[in-house]
Amino acid sequence: MTKAPWELALMAEAGQLLASVFGLLDRTSLIGKSTLQIDEMVERFIVDDLKARPASKGQYGYGFVLNSSVNHVVCHGVPSQSDVLRDGDIVNFDITLEKNDYIADSSKTYLVGDVHPAARKLVQTTYEAMWAGIRTVRPGARLGDIGWAIERHAKRHGYSVVREYCGHGIGREMHEDPQILHFGKPGTGLTLREGMVFTIEPMLNRGRRSVRTEADGWTVVTQDGSLSAQFEHTVAVTASGVSVLTLRPEERDMVGKLKAVA
Repeated sequence: MTKAPWELALMAEAGQLLASVFGLLDRTSLIGKSTLQIDEMVERFIVDDLKARPASKGQYGYGFVLNSSVNHVVCHGVPSQSDVLRDGDIVNFDITLEKNDYIADSSKTYLVGDVHPAARKLVQTTYEAMWAGIRTVRPGARLGDIGWAIERHAKRHGYSVVREYCGHGIGREMHEDPQILHFGKPGTGLTLREGMVFTIEPMLNRGRRSVRTEADGWTVVTQDGSLSAQFEHTVAVTASGVSVLTLRPEERDMVGKLKAVA
């Protein structure tokens, strides 16, 4: 369950390559592009430029490089040529990358064009909730501390937390133990130890937390049609706290501001 220092170094390398994929998306004008076009662009970048492997493609029979979850889609949205991003949309891109046999996993919700303030608030609060969970990570903390911090922040702003999907351990396999719930009670659950690596990836809904899976067997949507947002990072427990392996350049100052987020 815990990773050796040399394994953490390889995972950090994969994490920073994955961060550069989001840098590519940050530079891309999303309006008018189909989610399939974006999937193909990301695959070329990972394979040709980064000399890495898109770990999601082929996993559990999935045929694409990323999940593209638009508006009321909670997670596992399937890229499509007909799914064209429009002004005012929000979209989460969930991407995995494998380099030297180790996998990193991260996601970011993007604002497409002129987004309604209510949707902007949901996206911002989801981002803050992820960081509220991250700030609890340190040796001796408990898994329940992470979930409690996330849910507390979400409820404080009037949002619900999806319970059917969770973070997970990660390493040579995309999904390892333990499961990281985004709700819980402080002081409960597994005790964190130095060298543990896992994802924190809360999904917040504007309406009720209930979700359903569509007929394609992948796409998960809100039951009531309300907007949903998600953010995700891969983190490692260190001797002094936490290291965010998929940290993006614009987030460097977040590490020093963790206490101000909750």
